[in-house]
Amino acid sequence: MIERANNKIVLVGFMGTGKSTVSRLLADKLGWLRFDSDEEIERSEGRKISSIFQSEGEQAFRQIESSVLAKLLDADNNAVIATGGGAVLLERNRDAMLSHSSVIALMADAEHIIERVKSDTSRPLLKGDVAANVRRILDERKHAYDFAHLKLDTNALSAVEAAEAIIRFVENRNS
Repeated sequence: MIERANNKIVLVGFMGTGKSTVSRLLADKLGWLRFDSDEEIERSEGRKISSIFQSEGEQAFRQIESSVLAKLLDADNNAVIATGGGAVLLERNRDAMLSHSSVIALMADAEHIIERVKSDTSRPLLKGDVAANVRRILDERKHAYDFAHLKLDTNALSAVEAAEAIIRFVENRNS
């Protein structure tokens, strides 16, 4: 088991790749705390992410996201952190994740992502043509997750299999 104190596992990846589900399983299996940066943003701001996007725009949201992520990474606890899909867009976020955690990028192809998110109306970046928006943003971010210590394709993995693969990787990395 992963024993080092103040260890973090950060899950990054495009929306719909399984970050929330896999993070819950990881935290349960490891007995660690679990945080979802989007949930923490909504809690700290007292409003939905879609409201922040609508009233202040994406740039303001990204600043709030960076601040919340920094607090989660700096906390003195073992934790699994699921980030929002765009948390990797700012270099300072990528640097902080790399220096404070094992970073795991969950990956999936456009068809799987579209199937997973097509009915989710809470995602501001997908308003309108969901399939076209997913493909466009995936193309824009095609190298955004390359910095991760591990890239894990979730197309053919169950959430349990993904969590087990991450635990094996982090145990080997820390030994």
